[in-house]
Formats: sequence, structure tokens, C-alpha cells
Amino acid sequence: MIEITATVESFEQAQRLLELDIDYLYFGDVSFGLRLPKHFTREEIKELVILTHNAGKKARVAVNAIMHPEKMLKLPEYLSFLEEIKVDEIVVGDTGVIHVLRRDNYELPFIYDAAMIVTSSRQINFWADRGAIGAVLAREIPYLELVELAKNIKVPGEMLVYGANCIHQSKRPLVQNYFNFTNIDETVDKERHLFISEPKDDETHYSIYEDEHGTHIFATNDVNLMLELGQLDAAKLTHWKLDGIYTPGNDFVTVVEYFIEAKNLILSGNWTETEAQRLNQFVVASHPAERGLDTGFYYLNPDEIR
Repeated sequence: MIEITATVESFEQAQRLLELDIDYLYFGDVSFGLRLPKHFTREEIKELVILTHNAGKKARVAVNAIMHPEKMLKLPEYLSFLEEIKVDEIVVGDTGVIHVLRRDNYELPFIYDAAMIVTSSRQINFWADRGAIGAVLAREIPYLELVELAKNIKVPGEMLVYGANCIHQSKRPLVQNYFNFTNIDETVDKERHLFISEPKDDETHYSIYEDEHGTHIFATNDVNLMLELGQLDAAKLTHWKLDGIYTPGNDFVTVVEYFIEAKNLILSGNWTETEAQRLNQFVVASHPAERGLDTGFYYLNPDEIR
């Protein structure tokens, strides 16, 4: 089985995505959800859950923030809210959340997502033994290691097959501190489209923004694994995430549609190199012109990373 999870930025986009053959709609609020295209209010989250369930799909909510003490105090009430509105699954990064889930017996299945540190089957299986029903694999794992990891994990591993890749997060407001030091009056949110570059490499273009969780920095190019979907299917890495944080509106829906077409071709046994190249060209054409695409860490030699 191939399952597709897609982020969402609006109710209009949600409706269009749900009309496609996605399996999970992924969203969250401003306090507990990290790096989402849009933060929704509680009432909006409730409405999105209803909309998702009415379409016969599942709602997956981000609870993947780093839980500093002030957030931990508010966490139980938020988890109770998610349980009450019958969220299907939550995505958890901080082990403190897992402790609260287990301690208070919440009926909220969780996916383990500790970002770039989820790199070994032993780690994933450790959390699977403690209730995790899946894990979000680190974006930095090369294909050769992914193949070996997939053979040994007890729960499904989610792969980012399209979207921006966060390479650094700091609780500190790094950009705002810089602006304060240089007496620059600028906004630092995602809508400002700020970026930083390496001093000696003009080609680098690291998107950067700040919110209440701190500073987020993204890789120069977004990930696109359309050409690699056949390999992922063969390795039984069949839980695919598409992230529209930097691909807005109808363009993201169109990209999702291409990946769903790819999924159906694979499941029907009609996936070929020609079809892969065709759909890949469509994805590139629908992707924001100001943002690059590549395969991220996928083809890196594991020995070089060590």
C-alpha cells in the first residue's frame, strides 16, 4: 500500500486535496505545530477534521514543537481537545509529549518525528515499542541506508518526496537579534521571504524565518523524488509526505495530483522511466520558479557523510 500525506494552507485547498486520492491531511496550530504552511485556530482545526472525515480521509495533526516548560503546562489541555474532536493521529517530536500521552492514557495514536535525528531502525523500534505507530524519517538519510533501515523497522517510515527541507532550528531569534544589532526595522516572518547565503557561494539561498518556536533555516533546494518513487516502492518505503510550505495554493494541489498519478501507475504495474520523466517535468513546471529542486541527500555516499 502506498499512502500519501499532504499539508494544507486553506479550506479551499483542503477541499481540493481531499477530492484527490490522498490518505492524510496534515495541519496544526501556532503553538504546538512546527513549520506548517498555515497555522489554524482551534475552531478551524475542528472544522478541518470534520471536513477530512466527511471525505473518508484521515486527519493528522502536528504536535511536533520542542516543548519548553511553558508549553508543557498547556499541553494536556490541547491533547484533550484533539482527542475530543477525534483527530486520527498526531505527529510528535518531543519525548515529553509521549510521556504525557502514556501517563494520561490519551487515545491519540502518534507518529514519532524528531526531525534529523531519526536515522536508525533501533531508535524507531524503541519508540514503536512505546506506542509509536510510525516514524518520520530524517531527510538526511541516503538511499543506500534507507534500504537497510526499511528492512528492520517495525512501523512505517514516512519519506519526504516533495517539499522544503529544514536544515536548522534554533530557539533563539537569530534574525531579529541581527536586525536589532544593525538597527534595521524589518519583519522576520515567512511571508517576508528572507534568505541567507554562504559568504563565498552566491548560489546558496537558504530560506529563513522566525516565529514563536525560534528561527528556521531551509536548504537551498526543495526535495523532489518523483524519479525515485519506483526505488522507494521496491524498498517498501511507501508512506510519502508532500509539504507545501513554500508551494502555495493551486500549484501545490497540482503537484500532489502528479504524485497521486505516479502512485496509481506504480500500483497498477504501469510505472516506467518514460512516465517518471513525464511527471517529473510537470512537477518542475508547477514548482515556484524562484525555488530550486533536487534530490537532497538521497544519492549521497553514506561513507562521505560519516
